[in-house]
Amino acid sequence: MDIICQAKSGMGKTAVFVLATLHQLNIGSSSSVTAEDGTDNKTPSGNVQVLVLCHTRELAFQIAHEYERFSKYLPEVKTAVFYGGVSIKSNREVLKNDCPHIVVGTPGRILALCREKSLLLDHVKHFIIDECDRVLEALDMRRDVQEIFRMTPHDKQVMMFSATLSKEMRPVCRKFCQDPMEIYVDDDTKLTLHGLQLYYIKLAESEKNRKLNDLLDALEFNQVVIFVSKVPRAKELNKLLTECNFPSICIHSRMTQQERIEKYKSFKDFNARILVSTDLFGRGIDIERVNVVINYDFPDDSDQFLHRVGRAGRFGTKGIAISFISSDADQEILAKIQGRFEVNIPELPDKIDMSSYMST
Repeated sequence: MDIICQAKSGMGKTAVFVLATLHQLNIGSSSSVTAEDGTDNKTPSGNVQVLVLCHTRELAFQIAHEYERFSKYLPEVKTAVFYGGVSIKSNREVLKNDCPHIVVGTPGRILALCREKSLLLDHVKHFIIDECDRVLEALDMRRDVQEIFRMTPHDKQVMMFSATLSKEMRPVCRKFCQDPMEIYVDDDTKLTLHGLQLYYIKLAESEKNRKLNDLLDALEFNQVVIFVSKVPRAKELNKLLTECNFPSICIHSRMTQQERIEKYKSFKDFNARILVSTDLFGRGIDIERVNVVINYDFPDDSDQFLHRVGRAGRFGTKGIAISFISSDADQEILAKIQGRFEVNIPELPDKIDMSSYMST
């Protein structure tokens, strides 16, 4: 049965499709079998059976890692991840010499491999899109996904997941499905995370750096993610924090792919406690120790706010999200967020009880 599923951030959507697809893999011998006419035919177990598409390279890397983690005691299961920014030649070699059962990737690179026939999808049993609203809302990415979809068998399961699925995006998702089971959170008030404290600080643009320093001094945190609006601001803020003795790392879209993955792994492995990022890191990325999110630059809409703050307080843990409000536009979006999710986001008090955002 095809599935379109909405569930709030940090509730384990990835685990749902990873475990479900691992359970249904055909991982018998992938050796060739000889047909009656003497030709060699590969059994389906030697072909790609699961295809997962997502919108960023870091998310693809993370999902592939989850497949590897959950298949620790299934040594025959092979997973590969393909995305842009790295040599396509190495992707071809993997597909030719050690064909994976599970392929995770971004639409652009997956399509390129399909067009040149390096990646064959005629045995795909499960077609999954994570953060489906984000993948399908951009028309160029949607066209890539449609072309990939047409290369897969008619008889397969389609699964789509996201924390935000607007009524406008649902018909788009349905076009890929056959009579899907649809699971929505139509009551937006249920999308917020219960263990997450939300606050804002009203200040001038020129006051942001000083206030951020004060917060990092005052807050107890395991790890913190600081969101900014643009790449130059991410670079500048990262440099400033390091100069102020807050050793941070920075991830943005203008880095090489190798750099981005190295920084992601470094943060995930707790080698750094402060991450400055653009919205590249705003969706899907799961770092279990993050308990503080700071919106240095306020997001452009309520969906993005929900995804950003959802980096903290995941899977029932505690966390705190603090947003800087420095313009009338920020104030308007804050009001929309409070109305949509029916939450009261108060001004940050002078003192915060540490136990309210630090899990014991």
